[in-house]
Parts: sequence; structure tokens; C-alpha cells
Amino acid sequence: MSCSVLVEATSSSNIEDDLYTFKEEPCSPLSGNSPEQQFAADSAGAGAGAGAGAGTGGKAAAPCKVCGDKASGYHYGVTSCEGCKGFFRRSIQKQIEYRCLRDGKCIVIRLNRNRCQFCRFKKCLAVGMSRDSVRYGRVPKRPREVVSNDSMPDLARNLSSSGIIPIPGIEDMDPETLRHGVAKELIKMVSAAHRGNNTYTEELRRTLHHHTIMLKIDDSDNEGSGGEEAASSTTDRVTDVRSVLWYNVALRMTPAVQQVVEFAKRLPGFHTLPQDDQLILIKLGFFEVWLTRVTRLSTSDCIVFDDGTAISQSQLDIVYDAPFATAMLTYVRTVVKMQMSEEEMAIYTGTLLLCPQRSGLSDPDRIDTLHRAVGDAFQHVVIGSGVADVAGRLEAFAAATRDVRTLGTRHNELLAWCRDHWPRLVLPALFSEIFDIPKSEEDDVTDSERASAPVSQLQG
Repeated sequence: MSCSVLVEATSSSNIEDDLYTFKEEPCSPLSGNSPEQQFAADSAGAGAGAGAGAGTGGKAAAPCKVCGDKASGYHYGVTSCEGCKGFFRRSIQKQIEYRCLRDGKCIVIRLNRNRCQFCRFKKCLAVGMSRDSVRYGRVPKRPREVVSNDSMPDLARNLSSSGIIPIPGIEDMDPETLRHGVAKELIKMVSAAHRGNNTYTEELRRTLHHHTIMLKIDDSDNEGSGGEEAASSTTDRVTDVRSVLWYNVALRMTPAVQQVVEFAKRLPGFHTLPQDDQLILIKLGFFEVWLTRVTRLSTSDCIVFDDGTAISQSQLDIVYDAPFATAMLTYVRTVVKMQMSEEEMAIYTGTLLLCPQRSGLSDPDRIDTLHRAVGDAFQHVVIGSGVADVAGRLEAFAAATRDVRTLGTRHNELLAWCRDHWPRLVLPALFSEIFDIPKSEEDDVTDSERASAPVSQLQG
């Protein structure tokens, strides 16, 4: 019989207090520093960003996504070091529950990673370490190798079946067979995929400490200017503010990309689809799934990310536009009011991903069959939930689906601003990739040289 172990974090005078203090922004696009460069500075040259700068002659090993130490390989879904790999495994296997003495605000780097187990474990989950990977063990035939910056795969390469834990029987069924008589097994599989690849949980909501992005733009340098020069300066400042907000949104949304990809790969039948169709489903469905998951933490007037950062409606107005910001928060209120169970959330988001109406699909009929199979399972979940008005609840989900589909389409249109202003933006490579935002050749070279390139999070 297993039991949970409660561990309370302790502090030490050997590590300065500012290592625990929450830093509002690791860096800003206006400062000219990349996230990797700032992290290297925070790590005091401990190796996290040793190869980030231009002009270095040798190749740098990839850093651990949790603490920044030198990674030993790809463990539990994330590039990580042996220390964080072992810590995460022990935490899951022994069901250890941690507590933080500093309200969950500790910064986790190599120098202090052992000081607060709560924040370290939270960081493991935030960067995408999978609980299920610990339970199932190592995937057979996966080569053991140190991840280096010349082997970073792109999104397409990582949609292969090489990260999927095969489940005998159901995974090999054709779509029509899948629709009949396997609802319970399908529910179990999709729910397990959701729980293992989602950090926006009710458990996190109860412990999260919210904070709001605060930005200050200094206008003093522009006092006394006028005419066309003043108008140009004002336009630049507005663009700068919007760029900073986009940076903050992208930085915090990007970890969820890997989670949604891994969730999709574990949907029964998904990996049998043509790879181009897989890419289309994920790229066009990601925002819909993410926005639905984020309702677990968000409120009627702000979107809350899984690191506790809250972005207000007025800031969303700047990032997107006022009507879209209002529609986003209206959808949040709708889903919160529905009080979805975790099973409902899992199957519902599965139906959002398996959308046969996406433009450009080569095999929409096969995707439609998979969608109907998951839809049948969803009805099974709702009927089994014991609600008095099953038809009314199913209609509420259908209405929510229509709303979020409209939001997803509009979101893709609003990304045109990023595609037009990409030279002024600092965005994670994976964020740019999933939303088809251009990157300059210089940025591509930098990303290939940086050992911490975000695309590597999707490997295997």
C-alpha cells in the first residue's frame, strides 16, 4: 500500500534571499536580452547558457529545463539533468507532498534547486515532465544520448509515434471498430493522457498565488516633441507596449504547447493520421484546447497562466483587441459556470483537437470517424455523471464548442499583427512555430546554437 509523504521546504543562509524572491519578468524584449541570456546571468555562469552567446567556438550541451544544469538526456518528456530526473521520479513514486515557506515564489536554478522541493516539483510539471512517464517507465528502443544543440527536432519530426506508450488492442483498431463497444476504455485512455499532460488543474488553482504583469513605459524622453516626430514616437511606444505584452503571453503559453502535443499523440488513432493532418489539427486546435484548460485558473476579468501570472482584460485589449478580449473572458465564465469534471474536460478537449472541419486536411473522413468515437465516449461520460438534464448539458457543451471554434478562428486572424511585426518581437521558437510566425535567419541560427531552444521540448 502506498502512502503520501509530506515534506516542508527549508531555507538556508547559504543562498541569498533574492534567489527565492519572485522576479516579475526574467527579461524584456526592450532590454535586448533573450530569456536564455537572462537565465544564464541568473545562474551565475553555472553552465545554463554557456553556449548562448555569439562567437563561441564549441557546441554547448543542452541545459536542464528545470534548473539550468547540464542535461544528461531526455527524461519523462523533458530535457533534464540527472538530479531533476531522480527528484521527479522519487516525488511521483513515493507520492511526496511538499510545502513551500515562501508562497510558491522560489526561483529554481542549479545553485538552489534543493532548497525548495515544492517549487522544484512545480517547475518540473510546468516545463512538461509527465507523471505517466514515471508510472510506465522508459519507452523501449529509445536511444540513450545527450541532447545537443545540433539535434534539435522541429514540430513535425516530433509528431512521430516515438513518444507514445502503446496500449494493446485499442490503439490498433480501425476508426469504425473504435466507435463501437470501447467507450469505457477510450475514456480511460483520453483521461490519462489529459492528466499526464496538463498543468492547469483544480489542485494548482487551490494553491496558486496570483500576480499581475505590470508594465511601465517612460514617456519623459518624448516630452516637448511634436508634429510627425511625436506621432512616430507615440506609434513606436504603442508597438513596444504591445510587443512586451506579446512576449509575456508567449513565454507563459509556450510550455502548454508541448503538453497539448503529447496529449494529442496519445489520443487513440491520432498517430495513424497523415503527419500533415496531425500538424494542422494541433496548430489550429492548440489555442482552443489551451483556452479551455486555462479556465481552471482564470477569473471573469483576467486570464491566469499556470505560473500564477494574471493578464487583465485591459492588457488583453492591447494584445488582441477589445471584442476578442471580451469574448475570451465570456468563454471563461461559460466554462467555469459549467463546472466540468476532469473526465469531461479531457474528452471535451479531445473533441476540440479532432476537428474534421479544419482547412487543408487530406483525410477528413478518417478524422471525422475518430471525432465521432470520442464524441460517443463524451456522451457516455455525461450520461454517467448523473445530471438531471442530460440533453441540456450536451447542448451547453455544443454551444461552448461553437464559441471556442469562433475564438480559435479569430485568434489566428489576430496573429497577423505578430506576423507583420515579427522583427520587433522576442518570441520562443516553439510559439513562433506553432502559430506560423516568421523568424529571421539570424534568429534561426541563434536558436540552433542555443542549447535551450524550446523546440527540443517536443522530442520523443
